[in-house]
Amino acid sequence: MADIRGTYELGPGDGRVLVKTGREGLPARAGHDLTMEITQWSARVTVPGTGDLAAVTVTAELDLGSLAVREGSGGAKPLSDRDRRDIKAQARKILGDPAQAAFASQKVVPSADAASNGAIEGTLTMHGTTQPLRLQVTNLTAGRFRGAATVRQTAFGITPYSGFFGTLKLKDEVAIEFEVTINDFAAGGM
Repeated sequence: MADIRGTYELGPGDGRVLVKTGREGLPARAGHDLTMEITQWSARVTVPGTGDLAAVTVTAELDLGSLAVREGSGGAKPLSDRDRRDIKAQARKILGDPAQAAFASQKVVPSADAASNGAIEGTLTMHGTTQPLRLQVTNLTAGRFRGAATVRQTAFGITPYSGFFGTLKLKDEVAIEFEVTINDFAAGGM
């Protein structure tokens, strides 16, 4: 196994962080399930001198004001550029400005198949509230990781968007997904 000890600084050039929303309510067919990308973020992964993966620490800073609408599925018609601008403005209104989120790990939980899977348990701070968060992580190839978690907006004091007099609503739960490549993190896995 290669030596993976050290600190790794990550940002948008190393991967993507996505936020995926769903819709509910009677006129849900008129709305879109959205895929948005957080285009400004940074993360730090520190592997201690022992090389023990369970002792890895992960922190991340996310600029929620940098959300960019990448895709809208479903809906009565395709998303227009105006729709994308309106969605970004609505997100900024809901999240506040500046809108920031921060993740800090508390422990890494390698699975029985430590070469490919595991979890990172920690806290997410957003909108002035801190809540526990568990990221499920898969090591796709040496140094390439994918992870996901579900976040309830109301747990952070955020009221999910609603329109058409409250009949079209975004679901409370949003999916957070990331995929990153950690250069020089050749072997070991999660």
